[in-house]
Amino acid sequence: MPNSLPDLSAEIPRGNAEGFRRYFAQDLLSGFLVFLIALPLCLGISLACGYPPIAGIFTAIIGSILTTFLSNSELTIKGPAAGLIVIAIGCVTDFGGDGAIGGFTETDMAAYRAALAVGVAAAVLQIGFGLFRGGILGEFFPLAAVHGMLAAIGVIIILKQFPVALGVSASGEPLEIARELPGLILEANPAIAAIGGVSLVIMFLWPLAGRRVGLLKKIPSPLVVLLLSVAMGAGFDLLHEHSYVLQGHKYQLGEQYLVSMPRRVFGMFDEVTLPAFSALLEPKAWKWVMMFAIIGSLESVLSAKAVDLLDPWKRKSSMDRDILAVGVGNLCASLVGGLPMISEIVRSKANIDNGARTRFADMWHGVFLLACVALIPMYLHRIPLAALAAMLVYTGYRLAHPTEFINVYRIGREQLVIFVTTLVAVLATDLLVGIAIGIAVKLMIHLMNGVPITSLFKSYLEIVPQSNNRCLIIARQSAVFSNWIPFRRQLEDIGLVQHQSITLDLSSTRLVDHSTMEKLHELQADFQQKGVSLDIIGLEAHRPVADHELAARRGIAAEMRRLFVVADTREAEALEQSLLEFGITDYTLVACRTGRSQTIGSPEGSTRDCIRVEVTVLPDVCTRLLRHLRDEAPPSSGMTVSVEAIELIQRLQLGETGRNGAAPTLSPEPVGSER
Repeated sequence: MPNSLPDLSAEIPRGNAEGFRRYFAQDLLSGFLVFLIALPLCLGISLACGYPPIAGIFTAIIGSILTTFLSNSELTIKGPAAGLIVIAIGCVTDFGGDGAIGGFTETDMAAYRAALAVGVAAAVLQIGFGLFRGGILGEFFPLAAVHGMLAAIGVIIILKQFPVALGVSASGEPLEIARELPGLILEANPAIAAIGGVSLVIMFLWPLAGRRVGLLKKIPSPLVVLLLSVAMGAGFDLLHEHSYVLQGHKYQLGEQYLVSMPRRVFGMFDEVTLPAFSALLEPKAWKWVMMFAIIGSLESVLSAKAVDLLDPWKRKSSMDRDILAVGVGNLCASLVGGLPMISEIVRSKANIDNGARTRFADMWHGVFLLACVALIPMYLHRIPLAALAAMLVYTGYRLAHPTEFINVYRIGREQLVIFVTTLVAVLATDLLVGIAIGIAVKLMIHLMNGVPITSLFKSYLEIVPQSNNRCLIIARQSAVFSNWIPFRRQLEDIGLVQHQSITLDLSSTRLVDHSTMEKLHELQADFQQKGVSLDIIGLEAHRPVADHELAARRGIAAEMRRLFVVADTREAEALEQSLLEFGITDYTLVACRTGRSQTIGSPEGSTRDCIRVEVTVLPDVCTRLLRHLRDEAPPSSGMTVSVEAIELIQRLQLGETGRNGAAPTLSPEPVGSER
C-alpha cells in the first residue's frame, strides 16, 4: 500500500546501483501496484488503436525495462497512452483497417503492419529530436491550444469507446458517431452493456467512495473493474458461443466480446509482428509519421514536466534525454509489433502516490507485465472488451472534463476562445490541422493586442551587467509563446549556465501572454534549485486580462491616476517627504498664489502663497497616498486634492521600484489621454 510521505530532508534518491539496493522494497511494491493499473489500460488502449491487444503489453514491457536505463526521469512511467489513440486508429484506418471491429482480418493485419512501419520512422525522428536538443520544441506550443487538443482527444475516445461498452460496432468520424449515438444505444447488447455500464459506474464512483472510506482509496479502480467484469463475463458464459432472447429480441454472446490473447504459456512470442516497410513508399504514410513524432514528443515532454513538478524531491529530467529514450523505446516496440509510447502521466502519478523512489519502479512494473503475459495469458483472455472500453471512456472524460473549460476561462476569455477553437478544429479535421488552427488564432489575438509582427518569433532582450553576480535583462516589444524558445535560452544561458541571478524587466513589453507567464513561473523554480534567482519586475503597470495570477498582461496602456495637490508653502517639505515614503521621486512642484479662501475663517477673496504638486501613480498607490494625506495633513495646511483617471503610455525607469511595494518610478514625460 502507499507509503507515508518521504523525508525531504534525507538524501535525494538516485536511480543508480546504490539506489536500486537501498530502495528495492519501495520500488518493487510501487511497480506491482502500477502493474495492476497498467495491465487493463494497456489492453484497452491497444484495442482502441486498432492493434492486437498484446501490442500494448509489448510497448509497456519494452518502455519500462529499456527506458529505465536511458532516461534520467526518476518517476515517470513509459508506455502506451490514451493521448495517442486518435493518431494510431487514424493511421490504421487510413491503411484500410478497422481494428477489432468485426474481428481481426487479413486487411486489419496489413494495416497494423503498415502502422508499425510508420511507428519505426516516427521513432527515428524522435531519436533525432533527442540528439539535436529538440526537447525544447515542446515549449513552442501555446498551453490553451495544447489543452484544447487533449480535450478533443478525450471527446474522440469517449465517442469511439462508448459503443464498444454497449456491445455494438461503430465506425466513421467522431462527429458521425455522435450523430448515431441514439441509434447505437437502442441496438445495445443488454448483457455486454451491463458489463460496460457497471464498469463505468465503478470508474466514476470509486474515487468518490475512496474519499469517504480511506481503505477503498488504496485499491485501484481499474483492478476492481477487472475482477468484477471477469466474474460477470463468466456469469454470461462469454467463453462459449450462444444466444439469448430478451423482450422479443435475439442477442449473440461469445468470445468476440473477450480480449484476444495467446492460449498457452509463452505464447506471447508467437504474436511478435514485423513492420511492413513498403507502406513508407506511400505519401500518406508520412503524414502519420509526422503526427506520431510531433504529437507523441509533445505529449511525452508535457507529461515528464508534470511528473517533475509532482516529484517530492523536485528532481529535474532532461527533456532531450527523455525524448531520446522514448524514441529508442518506440523503435524497439514498433519492430516487434508494439504501440507507440510516451511518458504517461496517470500511471506516473500512481507511481508517486504508491511511494516509488527511483526509476526502477518503472522497470518492476514492466517485469510484472512480462511475467503475467508470458505465464498466464489464458486468464487475460477472460477480460471483457466492454470493461476495457469503460475504462477508456473514463480516461476520455478526464481529458475533456467540464472543469477544464472553467479553468481556462478563469485565465482569460481569449484563452477559452483558443481552447474551444482547437477542440472543435481537431474534431472536424485532425490533430495537426486542429492544433495549427489553434496556434493561428492565438497569433491573430496577439496581433490584435498590438504585438509587432517583428517580435512574434524573435525576442528583443537587452542585457545590462550589474554588480554582485547579477544581470538585468530588459525585454522589449513582446514576450509570447512564439518567441519563448530564444527568450528561454537566453535566460537559461545567463542564469543556469553562467550561474548569475537575473532581474527580468518586462515594463517595455506590449504583451506578456499566459504561456510565458506560466513558463516564467516554472523557470523561477528551476533557478531557485540552482541557487540563483529570477526576479520579475515591470508588470505593475500592465493590465491583466483576468483575475488569475498567470493571466496575460497587456502593457500598451496602463490605467493610472493623476493627483493634483494644493497646500500652503510651509507644507512643501512635509509633502515631498510623504511622496518619498511612497517611493515617488518623479513629480512636479511649482509655487503659486491662490485667489480665493482656502481655510475657514480667512477673509473672503484673500490670496496666499502656496504650492501645487502634480504626480501620476498606480491606482492602488493613489488610494494609499490619499489615505495618508487625509490622516497626516494638519487642518491648518489648507490642502486640497483632486484626482483624475487616465490611460498612460509610459516608460518605467528600469530596475527601480518603490519602497513598501509602491509603484515603480515613472519617467518625467508621460504621454497620457484623459478619460
